[in-house]
Amino acid sequence: MEYSISADARLALDLALTVRHDGSGGVADDLTDPTGLATWVRAHADTLPTTAGPAADEAALTAVRDLRGAVRALFARAVSPGEPSPADATRLLPAPEALALLNEAAALAPTVPVLTWGPGAEPVVRHEPATGEDPLTAVLARAALTFLASPERQRLRACHAPRCVRYFLKEHPRQEWCRPSCGNRARVARHHERHRRTTS
Repeated sequence: MEYSISADARLALDLALTVRHDGSGGVADDLTDPTGLATWVRAHADTLPTTAGPAADEAALTAVRDLRGAVRALFARAVSPGEPSPADATRLLPAPEALALLNEAAALAPTVPVLTWGPGAEPVVRHEPATGEDPLTAVLARAALTFLASPERQRLRACHAPRCVRYFLKEHPRQEWCRPSCGNRARVARHHERHRRTTS
């Protein structure tokens, strides 16, 4: 059985994954400057409203990085009692602070309910910006709120393969790592550890 991933879950997860393994044993951050943020927003143009594009400035970068810290702290809480991502283990925001930051960001742009009802379809209510503007941080915060309050949250895991710092959603019941390459690294590490113990 394969699971699907909602757009909100994918957007929240992709924000968290802007912190990743750098390939050399360290952690890379895709959001170190406004250009990195603009690049990330362009890469997610299909999931972000056209009004969500931020001005590529330090204020937008700081707001999104702060929001990402809150999201990763809440992801760590969601995978508990499992261990959080190694990238977060020593620098997590306290959960109440992360919740407050997420809720404040989600409230940055007011919305109004809009009903759509196409031929042969069920009526659907969606929330659209009341002002015609929806700041990027509000869009990202709402995606994270929706995901964290959904049953999908139960599938959230931190990958514990050597050197990996990613969170992922289980896409099938037996999935243990975020990617096959992480599974291979974990198996190799276990093999080397067993071999080391038997030779010592």
